[in-house]
This record gives sequence, structure tokens and C-alpha cells, in this order.
Amino acid sequence: MSLESVKAHFTQWNREDNVMEFETSSATVEQAADTIGVIPARIAKTLSFRGQEEKPILIVAAGDAKIDNKKFRHAFGFKARMLTPDEVLDQTGHAIGGVCPFGLKNELDVYLDVSMKRFKTLFPACGSTNSAIELTIDELFQYSFAKEWVDVCKGWDEAELREQVAL
Repeated sequence: MSLESVKAHFTQWNREDNVMEFETSSATVEQAADTIGVIPARIAKTLSFRGQEEKPILIVAAGDAKIDNKKFRHAFGFKARMLTPDEVLDQTGHAIGGVCPFGLKNELDVYLDVSMKRFKTLFPACGSTNSAIELTIDELFQYSFAKEWVDVCKGWDEAELREQVAL
């Protein structure tokens, strides 16, 4: 059902036929990258967090990025606490491995992390463990009804990686 809700979501832009379905799993960043044939960083992963007043928020980030707790707290004013797999399914309508900001069961605030801005296109999941769509960052922003771009991740900046290696 989740894949169908995502395809229905994309009918607004006549993009439902652009949803790719695979014979192999795309449930993890690594599996998706292998299946699609791109570097893991180009997989747009959707992370689900407890928001204020218990309303969850979604953060979409590059596949090689990790949440930076200090940046997250600065941006949102509360500690980053991820939802359980059952809560993710209940809130988004998508099971872990297919979570995306499209065709959501509930209206949730979506934020896009700047870690994705270095790519022309990215590949977010489409509601199942074997689906994705290729989107530009502008399309991802539009189609996800994102509220804004945020800077809440670490580990993806080359300069930051060089500093970590030097330590």
C-alpha cells in the first residue's frame, strides 16, 4: 500500500511512472546505491524524529551524512530522538527501508539537509524496500513539501573529513 500512496502522490506532477521498482532490495543506503549504480551519498535517506508536542518531523539527508546532535538541537531547539520502527510506520505509513517524504499517512514537517545540495540529482525511496525515484534537489524540495533547508548533519563535508582523519 505504501508504494501505491507514493505513486498517487506523484500523480500531481505526472511523475508516477518515474518511480523505479527493483528486483533487489534498496532498503539500506548501501543496498540502494548498489541496486541503482550510484555512490551511497546520492541516496536521499529519510530519518524520523520526535518533534515538539510529540508531532514527528522528517529530515532528508545525503546517504553519507549523519545527524549532528549539537546542530540538530541548535536548529530545532530540542534533542534528536528517533522514532521506533513501529512509530515510523504509524506516522508515515512507510516501513523502515522504504521511508520517504512522499505519500505520507499523516501531515508531517519535512526538512532537507544541505548535505544533498552538492548533487544535481538524488534517489529517495518510494515507500517500499525496493523502490526509488531520481529527483533534482529542487524537485525533492517541491515534491516533499519541505519547510526549509537545514544544516543538521556531519560526516559528509570533505574538509570536515580531512580534519577528522588528521586528529
